[in-house]
Amino acid sequence: MTLDLFEDKEAIINIAPGAYLYRKFIKDDRALMGALNSVTERSPLRHMVTARGFRMSVAMTSCGERGWISDRKGYRYDAMDPETAQPWPEMPPVFMQLAQQAAAEAGYSSFMPDACLINRYEIGAKLSLHQDKDEKDMRAPVVSVSLGLPATFIFGGLERESPKQKFTLEHGDVVVWGGPSRLVYHGILPLKAGVHPLLGNIRINLTFRKTK
Repeated sequence: MTLDLFEDKEAIINIAPGAYLYRKFIKDDRALMGALNSVTERSPLRHMVTARGFRMSVAMTSCGERGWISDRKGYRYDAMDPETAQPWPEMPPVFMQLAQQAAAEAGYSSFMPDACLINRYEIGAKLSLHQDKDEKDMRAPVVSVSLGLPATFIFGGLERESPKQKFTLEHGDVVVWGGPSRLVYHGILPLKAGVHPLLGNIRINLTFRKTK
């Protein structure tokens, strides 16, 4: 699987200090999709519940040493999948290669993710404005990979009320943010109807983190 960036420098957008959007970073998605299917067969996607009892519109699962969990106890990472009572599936090598290459392109050459959060967006699903702050090591970046239908990505600042940028993320795009932008507020607007030739009427997001 080739994960090299296009040589066209217009494919790279510096969206904030320490944050980059790479257009069409993924040139061959076949190995990536095969690995994704193997993970979701072992730990199925599911709609988690927030601490307040609300069902999340995005279906989720994880792979790697730890996975992200939301339930009535709150948000946290855990080594066990509560649905299968087994460890989360190992992170596929192609996932690790993708995350590390994207991070290195953004200047984070020592990135060693131990978790990949897998989100499935159906039409109308969204992710409210939030910070990624459940991780212990804030020196490591977040690497976010978009597959399937396009989505509108909101990228703000360190305060919820900070000015916000909007970017359309398409299949194969990757966003990396860290350093001074590690704790920016961000989110996804409700997914619009459409059909992607590979994934149909859904969007898949892979988000790589170093949690400890």
